[in-house]
Amino acid sequence: MTQIAPAETAAPTAPVAQDHLIPTPRGRLFARSWTPPASEERVGGGGVPILLFHDSLGCVALWRSFPERLAAATGRRVIAYDRLGFGRSDPYPGLLPIDFVAAEAREAVPAICDALGIDGFIACGHSVGGGMGIHTAAALPERCRALVTIAAQAFVEDRTIAGIEVAKAGFQRPEELAKLARYHGDKARWVVDAWTETWLSPVFAEWTVDAARARVRCPVLAIHGELDEYGSPEHPRRIAGTTGTARILAGIGHVPHRECEDDLVELISGFLAGAVPAAG
Repeated sequence: MTQIAPAETAAPTAPVAQDHLIPTPRGRLFARSWTPPASEERVGGGGVPILLFHDSLGCVALWRSFPERLAAATGRRVIAYDRLGFGRSDPYPGLLPIDFVAAEAREAVPAICDALGIDGFIACGHSVGGGMGIHTAAALPERCRALVTIAAQAFVEDRTIAGIEVAKAGFQRPEELAKLARYHGDKARWVVDAWTETWLSPVFAEWTVDAARARVRCPVLAIHGELDEYGSPEHPRRIAGTTGTARILAGIGHVPHRECEDDLVELISGFLAGAVPAAG
């Protein structure tokens, strides 16, 4: 693993940010971790870190202030990374496979854990990243101590397809693709196509997280915006099932970490304080 110089933080008492390049057989992953100073750790904090999984167009930078805020509120180290093909990670070698959601748990997560010395962790994913978190909790039950999904899809719904079709049409405009290129560089077109062409493919139409969710044994919190344009409230209810907790955020759309960051941080912090002890 190649260490990069620490990123700047807002103040001496803020979580300390550190950038990393993590080698994998397919290419290098860019990651950033935020570690709260020991003096700032809260009751119920410490213990296992939080691993963030970004959405279909996302990357570390597009989490904006959320990881740092979450680290400060929970007293836990927070780690976000760019999936291969996204952000500052290396380009993806070819087309995105149809099982890419499950593959992330098999391929990227173990490499990140090994490189950063992570034993146990809390999986927290936004949108398709929530599906990756579910597969990670199912595949690595001895490591995943809790699961939080934010605006995650549990299956392919008509609303999901309609929202993606609208977004695909928008990215035909050069100015919209240029906005995405600020974060993904010359990989921007691949990023858009990997999202739209995979989800709109007839082969993907029967995809669900049901089988993976049935194998999850850790505490689960499924958060969803009432106005989410990519999925109805049926998604968090299905993810929560009979053992987890579903929370619907009134008046919120698909990106709660930008639309109501304070409320989201408080909700997740409260859940983790009860679900995962400081030493766990």
